Amino acid sequence: MRQFTKLPDAVKTAPGLPLRQLAGGNRLLEKAVAIRTQKGFTLVELIVVIVILGILAAVALPRFMGLETEARIAAVKNMGGTMLSAANMAHGVCMARSCTNGQVLSIEGRNVTFTNGYPNNASIATLLQSTEGFTGNANGNRQTKNGSKTANCWVQYNQATIAAGVVTPPSVSYQSGTITNSATETSVNNALRTQC
Repeated sequence: MRQFTKLPDAVKTAPGLPLRQLAGGNRLLEKAVAIRTQKGFTLVELIVVIVILGILAAVALPRFMGLETEARIAAVKNMGGTMLSAANMAHGVCMARSCTNGQVLSIEGRNVTFTNGYPNNASIATLLQSTEGFTGNANGNRQTKNGSKTANCWVQYNQATIAAGVVTPPSVSYQSGTITNSATETSVNNALRTQC
């Protein structure tokens, strides 16, 4: 009844007998038979994998949903930092050239009007290299983030002020206030999460 050749790939089965019985204790033939019978995944294995992927998606998806809002918040805060950096660099140019209040200086081919030694509200936008993703207001000192949930996702440059001969450097503010410490930063961030 047994019809074997010496090569394991040439196993021929007799009708009605399982392949393991035909191997008859030959370890090499048993391995060949086992390899030939395993050709794919069972239905149970596929269902387990699908369930695991579903659980991972249910856990991971909510974490990635908030990233778009967080990116907008970071962009708005970055724009505020850019405005202050541009103002401070222009202040250095003003000091080096001994500029006076209201004087217009040309910085890299851009006319900048100075108030109290810093760029005024109308001039700050000319110092920004890129406002991509933002829309400026008519005064030039407020940048609103495009694509945000509300129109209150903005940052505003506030020019330097003087009181009793003391100059207060420029600041940036958001719809919910100005960041002065970690508590106000938390408050501003929470407000931006609902607005951006």
